[in-house]
Amino acid sequence: MLTMVWTKDMSVNVAVLDDDHKKVFDMINELEEVIMAGHSREVLDKTLDRLMDYTMIHLKREEEYFARTGYLDAVPHMKEHERMVKRVENLRGRFKDGSTAQLSLELRSFLQNWWIAHIQGFDKLYVAFLNANGIF
Repeated sequence: MLTMVWTKDMSVNVAVLDDDHKKVFDMINELEEVIMAGHSREVLDKTLDRLMDYTMIHLKREEEYFARTGYLDAVPHMKEHERMVKRVENLRGRFKDGSTAQLSLELRSFLQNWWIAHIQGFDKLYVAFLNANGIF
């Protein structure tokens, strides 16, 4: 069962960012499958590495659009990105120190909740601005 399902109402009306969000959702679903199947710590860590590498690509892409267009609310948006990355790094540090099952579920839950709230909250705020500046 897929936990993360991108729906049209999550669109930020910027094709590449919508595609990024869809890919992140797919990767979170993959992470959940790895957790639920009880794969090894190594498989879980590699899956999470891929997810976080792609997340960083996406966050940078958004931030480049903010810089290119002079998006006025870029700073609080970028601080939200930083908070998420720090939280994931903290959870990963705990994961590397031992606890696997409960922490894996906590991490998955955090990522699911954060992404949905972030897209529907912070990301929706830049839609009109980026579109008005020619980014679709």
